[in-house]
Amino acid sequence: MFERYGNEGHTIFHGDALHILSSEISSESVDIVFIDPPYNIGKRFSNFYDKWESEEEYAKWAYKLLDECIRILKPNGTLYVMTSTQAMPYFELYLRQKMVILSRIVWHYDSSGVQATKYFGSMYEPILHCVKDKNNYIFNSGDIKIEAKTGAQRKLIDYRKSVPSLYNTEKVPGNVWYFPRVRYQMEEYENHPSQKPESLLERIILASSDQGSIVLDPFAGTFTSAAVAKRLGRISISIESQEEYLRIGLRRVLGWKEYKGEKLLSPQKNNTKKNKNGQEINIQGSLFDADSKA
Repeated sequence: MFERYGNEGHTIFHGDALHILSSEISSESVDIVFIDPPYNIGKRFSNFYDKWESEEEYAKWAYKLLDECIRILKPNGTLYVMTSTQAMPYFELYLRQKMVILSRIVWHYDSSGVQATKYFGSMYEPILHCVKDKNNYIFNSGDIKIEAKTGAQRKLIDYRKSVPSLYNTEKVPGNVWYFPRVRYQMEEYENHPSQKPESLLERIILASSDQGSIVLDPFAGTFTSAAVAKRLGRISISIESQEEYLRIGLRRVLGWKEYKGEKLLSPQKNNTKKNKNGQEINIQGSLFDADSKA
């Protein structure tokens, strides 16, 4: 069972991702899939506990999910897969048999909260950039250029060219990306334990889709993918199993003001945040950081 909501080119499904992908999304119909699934690390997301009985069971579930994501991608479509450093080997070895992995991206971020003391703590999350056809895919390099600091800022001359000249002031990003985690009091902040920043999704969506392209996120969470897709003139399909987070999408993407008779307010307006036990606490005037997946 699932529910479906939508307007103006943006669709939200409330239900199980694997079931909805297999039953409701047509083959070769989506331009880009961004998947940030449960990491199997024992974290609670509303009423869902992110832990399988074994790594083998988690891998079996993940492979079914990846197969569905590959099926729904257009022949020139792109798949971005984000997961934990622990689980990524399972994902990569499987995807190498199914797709072409163009890049292994590292999303590096700043420290937050207590760090590990008995091993080297994780300060990044890996992302695979995959396509079906290495000769036919979207990559809008001109839309994602960043400042080229090494040569341009120092005004160095590139003598390798036939006519020596200054280094370019812009370049296409490499595969190590720095984007800060989302913190409380940031405009985009939502009550969720692993919110991804809009800047991260903006680079992905700009690079691998065009105006009017369909962007699908099967684990919507705070609906950042859909919100950014909407802002950039794309079409979005989102799937979310937890009603608590569905409310974020209805407000943030579809513009709903109420749901089941309750007002839909952003955290900045209702001044609440959930603690580690899932209880809402008043944080007016406080400076709490948003947690992230380890």
